[in-house]
Amino acid sequence: MNQGSIIKGEITAIKPYGAFVKVDEEYVGLIHISEFSDGFVRGIEDYVNVGDVIDLKVLKITNNRLSLSYKALHKRKKRYNIELEAGFVPLKENLNEWIENYNLENDE
Repeated sequence: MNQGSIIKGEITAIKPYGAFVKVDEEYVGLIHISEFSDGFVRGIEDYVNVGDVIDLKVLKITNNRLSLSYKALHKRKKRYNIELEAGFVPLKENLNEWIENYNLENDE
């Protein structure tokens, strides 16, 4: 096993700062909370649960302990649950008009 390797590991515990992983009889690892997503992580359980076996990337090896990354292999697209109402126009289409109106109102 080397830095940069892709491995399978089983989630054995979840703490507020990360998830512990058993790789095999020789190696254990930690996925730090910052290695789940580039965005805000509200809860690690949004990504993994105890008992899950997942692919991970090895970031660092210190003795038999691994620093692992989930986000390097599992890119999540942001999901937006927006129901469009009649008359809804995206911000992009109205922004310039709103700025002009704001400037006109404040110049008086």
